Amino acid sequence: MTKQLEDRLSALRKEIRQHDHAYYVLGAPSISDREYDELLAELRQLEEQHPDLVTPDSPTQRVGETPIEGFEHVTHAVPMLSVDNTYDADQLRDFDDRVRKGLDDEAFRYIVDPKIDGVAASLLYTAGTLALAATRGDGTTGDDITQNVRTMPSVPLRLLGDDVPDVLEVRGEVVWPTEEFQRHNAKREADGEPLFANPRNATTGSLKQLDPRNIAGRGLQFVAHGFGRIEPVAAATDTGLFESLARWGVPVSPYRTVHDSIEDIIEHLSEWDARRHGLPYETDGLVIKVDALDQRDALGSTSRYPRWCIAYKFAAERAESVLLSVDYQVGKLGTITPRAVMEPMQLSGTTVRHASLHNFDQVDRLGIKIGDTVLVEKAGEIIPQVVEVVVEKRPKNAKTIARPTQCPVCEGEVEKDEGGVYIRCINPACPAQLKERLIHFAARGQMDIDGAGQVLIETLVDNGFVKDFADLYGLEPRREDLIALERMGETSVDNLLDGIAASKQRPLSRLLAALNIRHVGGSTAELLADRFGAMDAVAKATEDQLTEIDGIGPELARSVIHFFESDAGSSLIAKLAGAGVNMKQPERAVAPDSPLAGKTVVVTGTFTSMGRKEAQDLIKSLGGKSAGSVSKKTDLVVYGESAGSKLEKAEQLGVDTMDEKAFLELIGK
Repeated sequence: MTKQLEDRLSALRKEIRQHDHAYYVLGAPSISDREYDELLAELRQLEEQHPDLVTPDSPTQRVGETPIEGFEHVTHAVPMLSVDNTYDADQLRDFDDRVRKGLDDEAFRYIVDPKIDGVAASLLYTAGTLALAATRGDGTTGDDITQNVRTMPSVPLRLLGDDVPDVLEVRGEVVWPTEEFQRHNAKREADGEPLFANPRNATTGSLKQLDPRNIAGRGLQFVAHGFGRIEPVAAATDTGLFESLARWGVPVSPYRTVHDSIEDIIEHLSEWDARRHGLPYETDGLVIKVDALDQRDALGSTSRYPRWCIAYKFAAERAESVLLSVDYQVGKLGTITPRAVMEPMQLSGTTVRHASLHNFDQVDRLGIKIGDTVLVEKAGEIIPQVVEVVVEKRPKNAKTIARPTQCPVCEGEVEKDEGGVYIRCINPACPAQLKERLIHFAARGQMDIDGAGQVLIETLVDNGFVKDFADLYGLEPRREDLIALERMGETSVDNLLDGIAASKQRPLSRLLAALNIRHVGGSTAELLADRFGAMDAVAKATEDQLTEIDGIGPELARSVIHFFESDAGSSLIAKLAGAGVNMKQPERAVAPDSPLAGKTVVVTGTFTSMGRKEAQDLIKSLGGKSAGSVSKKTDLVVYGESAGSKLEKAEQLGVDTMDEKAFLELIGK
């Protein structure tokens, strides 16, 4: 397991959490859907390849987020599922193969519609009158935005015609058409007000206005693309239903097309890509749906996505800027990462000033210099990255980027990884490393210390209050000194001290995950805690004992041993124990007749009744051990849809397997 992988996983999780908070809680998304989708896809892939690094607080281990506070919450009668994404023709063909298989080669056709880059919303009409408008929220619960939607002239307050259903829930996007958005921005500029960055973000902010008068006249529109409850349903196809919606006065996309084959759709992809720039609102791809409603019912859905629908996303956009300088960031294990500082640019709907250069070998490969014009993109990365140098625009005074000869934070000694690409600060007392390690230690998936955010931890380190993890548990007698610090105060200090006291009772698995032992993430920490039960036993474990655990290899075992044999590691554990931090793992109460007691079980594929994390937790609650890889030590492999190499390996090794239905019958659920 490489340090590069561990750092990448940490960076992915951190960035996803930040954008989850911005999108779901603050209502101020800072990246496009494509960037977010690719970020999640990369994280899922890495965690599937390295399940021992999966942490309980990873964004992949949970379903959905907390809706925005301040508006009345609304529970959707039918969950508003996401749409799975694809980015090339071969993936579209794979989707088509799944549809054909699901329909037993029954004839079908597709509807194709531009994927509008707006804010998902639902309009509920009862007896033909608009009764409720709500945001998607987490898919199950959204926010009541009825008063704001009523200000949009495109939304009918009462449907037209005599044949409208008793109940009609229409789903679509609230958008700010480009022309209206530019007009409004011009007015803001004339009034000396700051400009909105892009239509999507501005629409989100508009819908969160408490006073509907603030958005009246902005020109926001609703465009329907789907539906929830309809009673009674008076159409057999999506095409027929949307003809009725248009007749009833609901705004629908005029760009919908019908296709008899996936190849016909693929043939027109480039045409759609070019055409989208002329549409009245921003789009980021195409949505491809099976037309017949009964065939949709036959195909069904997973817990996250409909099986009858997929989104094709257009290629990543690039932007050009000038490299002004390079600064350096120091990670919790001393990794020094170069970061490009550029002239501000607009990229995929966000203002970008910084971009990753990854490492100094990458700087050499790019041949990049200070003053160069560079191309930046966000394909597959949450952090913008420099992908190319426009050499023909290089100025005569361009300067070579020098590799650091000392740590940019502590000025300590640095060295390059043997056989690797990273330069590291090797000073264990480096403040930058200490801050990053403390942030990790106090985070929700580890010791969950309420009140110990990044700013507060930086304050504690900068003022000399904390020099290692154990120092946190000695802050109680220094309460008055803490209150005297700038921006602290009694409330924040008391919250911090209460959070520190509560963290002493965290189980051993959480403490092990918090210690920054190389290669030990949340899942590995649980394996160690469940196997040995107490910190002393983990510290005394031999390499043979460690590698007996399914999911722990020699490299990880040596990393654990190195930590506990080091002076710094053993001293830290002693200080934490002396401060009263719990060093034991609670025993799981398991019925002696549990069908999974003592068995090592691997879950693979997609379940319809529960998520993978839920299945793994269920296995543990029944006395089993949930492993991430298949070996001769595995007792059982439980598989769902799209199970791949793990199921094949189990069959090769003669390991028992069962599908989701048999598994549920086995455990009596």
